[in-house]
This record gives sequence, C-alpha cells and structure tokens, in this order.
Amino acid sequence: MKYILLVPDGAADNPLADLDGKTPLEAARTPYLDDLARTGLVGSVQVTPLEMYPGSDAANMALLGYDPVQYYTGRGPIEAAAMDIPMDPKDVAFRCSLISTDGKNLLDYSAGHIETEDARSIIELAGRKLCTRAMSLFPGVSYRHILRWTDGPTEVKTAPPHEYTGKPLADIYPVGEQENRLRNFIQDSLNLLDDLPYNRRRREEGKMPANMLWPWSPGRAPLLPSFFKLRGVTGAVISAVDVVRGLGKLAGLEIIHVPGATGYFDTNYLGKGKSAISALDRHDFVWVHVESPDEAGHAGSIDEKIRGIENFDKLVVGTILDGMKKLDDFRLLCAPDHKTPIATRGHGIGPVPFLLFDSRRAIRGGGHLPYDERGEADAKVRLPEGYRLIDDLFAG
Repeated sequence: MKYILLVPDGAADNPLADLDGKTPLEAARTPYLDDLARTGLVGSVQVTPLEMYPGSDAANMALLGYDPVQYYTGRGPIEAAAMDIPMDPKDVAFRCSLISTDGKNLLDYSAGHIETEDARSIIELAGRKLCTRAMSLFPGVSYRHILRWTDGPTEVKTAPPHEYTGKPLADIYPVGEQENRLRNFIQDSLNLLDDLPYNRRRREEGKMPANMLWPWSPGRAPLLPSFFKLRGVTGAVISAVDVVRGLGKLAGLEIIHVPGATGYFDTNYLGKGKSAISALDRHDFVWVHVESPDEAGHAGSIDEKIRGIENFDKLVVGTILDGMKKLDDFRLLCAPDHKTPIATRGHGIGPVPFLLFDSRRAIRGGGHLPYDERGEADAKVRLPEGYRLIDDLFAG
C-alpha cells in the first residue's frame, strides 16, 4: 500500500463576486480531483488550532500529523533545518524576509519576488555590516532568509509581512522581548540597502526595491518524533519552499529537489508529479506541496489562483494517478493547509475541504460532494483537530 499526501497551499478561498459567487476552487476545471471525489470522501477540517495563526508552518506540521500546540516553536527554526543551519540550544532562528518599503509602509512582502542570486549578494552584505558576534544571516531562496541569534528573543510578537502589504511599518514593528534591538536591526537594514546601486536600478526599471530586512516568527529548534517511528513507513517530501522541506527533514523524510520548482506561478508542476511517482518506487509515503495558489492569493490574482489549481490538478494529481496504475494500491489525501482569500490577500481562519480516496474501494459516506468549499460547507465528516487527519490516510 502506498500513501500520498497532496497540499495545494492556500487553495481554499471565499465566494467572489467576480466569479458569480463561486470560489476559485469551484471555478477551476479539476477533472482528476472531481473523479476522485466521486468515490472518495470529502470532509471539513480545521487544520490549525483556532488559537494559532494559520501559517503554512503550523498548518503543514498539523497535516503531517504533528500537533502544533505540542511541537511548534516558530517558523524560523523549521526553515533553518531545511537549510542545514546548525542550531545550538541557545540559538534562536528568525525567518528574515527581504521586503520593499518606502520608509513608512510595507509595499511588498517579497521585494518583487527577487531572484535568488540577487538576494544572496544583498544578504551577504547585510551579514557583514549589520550582524553582531551573536548574529548570523543565511541566504535562502528569493526573499526567504534566516537570521540566527544566539540567546536571541523568543517572547516577542512579530508580524508576518505577507499579511500586511500596504500597512504602516509603525503598526507592525516587533513588540516584546528585545524589541528595540530588533527595530534597530530593521531600520539599520533600510539605511544600508535603500540606496544601493542595485535598488536604484530596480526603481528605474519600475520594480520594487529590496531595501529592508524583516525578522519574524522566531524559535528554538523543535524536536519531532520520526515519521517512520509513528507510521511505520519511510517517506519523501517534494516542495519548493523551505518551511515544508524543513518539516520533512525534522520528521526524517527524504527531501526531493525538483529542477524548476520555484514556489511561484511558474513552478514545475509536471516535475513534481513525476518525482512523486519516482519516490514511491523507494518509499511507501510521499508528500507533495504546491505553493502557487497561496502566492496567487497574496497577489490578489483570481486568474493565477485558478490557473495554479488547474495546473495542480492536471500536472500533479493527473500525473500521479497515471503513474500509480503501474504501482501498488494507494490511499490519497488532499487538503489545503489554510485559506488564502483573494479579497484579503492574507491567510484566513477557518476550516478547509479535504479529500480522502482509496484505490481499492469507495469510501462509505463519500461520493456526494464536490471537492471544493461546497463540500466543506455541507460535509458530514468534520474534524476539529487537523493533526489527526493523517490518521484517516493510514487507517485503511
């Protein structure tokens, strides 16, 4: 038996007037998911505990079967694990985003989706100029980087920048333990980066500058029980983003890097589908994460969100189903980690629809709901604890 977990990040949404009251998931053409729903089970799940921010870190931790109330320490240390950044017990890791600002407002959470190589030179410069002996900056992918701080603060409230595009910086600065040092670091980064030749050129080209570092979601390294110990199978994870790779690494899964997987609209969907089939030759479990619907939600683009969902269905789900014809029986679970509503361009609180399918037989109680938010609204199966959903994947 093979087990497949599919996560179209942020695919769930709210009804939109521009789509005649439909959601992007309803409006998208998804023949493969529709076919699975006919004999599978569509239900509703509250992935992240209501008292927690519905970030992709805690939510994907829950979908992998780990209770975030027990294991979650912050996004920073999860991404640090993906990047093989050594973490001593005293070390605190922050996600450190490279953002765009006019000095007063947060203009873009991704610095215009800056290219990785361009970002690397900026992070290396900032590391030389801004970091103390206790601090180190590590370049990551595009706008996503890590600040490691020995004896750094954990009891500080920080703002995820993708939730506050267009908002005044003064309203979202860190508050709490060592807030002044964090604010000084942020302001010093603007003073260092704002007038770089690179940023002057970006402005001339009509692009967003990469002119501020924004540390957020700090924590010490979490300790997760191995996935093999909990489920009795080995597995692999396929994702373009470090937060998901980091969770996989902490759980003992194989990390598969797919050429052309960008975590954006242009990601290599087909490569992810093919890599999933290849992974199932070696393992009994594969976890495939696709970031593009979430990025479309943050961009407020209905067209890109629908396109991302359709590409996920055709090139990921369809490729996997075709490949599974030559492999073993399988059970498949598909669930977004959270909503990313077009209207708000942030993460939404509330349940999302899940789809459970077994290749051997129809699942009792299934087959009467579509795989979209209508299924979530009318579902007879409602799970209040997202970390228990994977139990149903392995129950068969």
